[in-house]
Amino acid sequence: MSHSLGIVIESLVAVLLLLTIGYCMLLNKRLKRLKADEHSLKATIAELITATEIAERAIGGLKHTVRDVNENLGSQLAAATQMAGHLKGMLAEGDGVIRRLSKIAIAARPSQEAEPAAPRISTAKAVAAAAEAFSERRKASGLAA
Repeated sequence: MSHSLGIVIESLVAVLLLLTIGYCMLLNKRLKRLKADEHSLKATIAELITATEIAERAIGGLKHTVRDVNENLGSQLAAATQMAGHLKGMLAEGDGVIRRLSKIAIAARPSQEAEPAAPRISTAKAVAAAAEAFSERRKASGLAA
């Protein structure tokens, strides 16, 4: 019996050794896969670091561009405000000139009761004709600009 007990124990140890060898082979495969994943992960991390550095440089460039644009836009906005004021003044002057020209045109228009056969001229044509006559009178008197 002691002999059969020894064989059973040795058989059990042999089976356990075979299981250990199988498990070691499985662990070896997993370690190889892990090493391969480690290399690909290192490559991915290196690419990510490179992309981050490029993005940081691009952000720095964008900040510089925004600063330049802000300064340029501020000066252009000030110039535009000044130009708008100038144009507003010129429009007011032009409006005054139009009012005076229309008064001149109304005054220069012949009376319709005196000449009933004369054709009716449109207001725009009358204003243009009066303005032309006014400028001719100014030129003749030496007051033209």
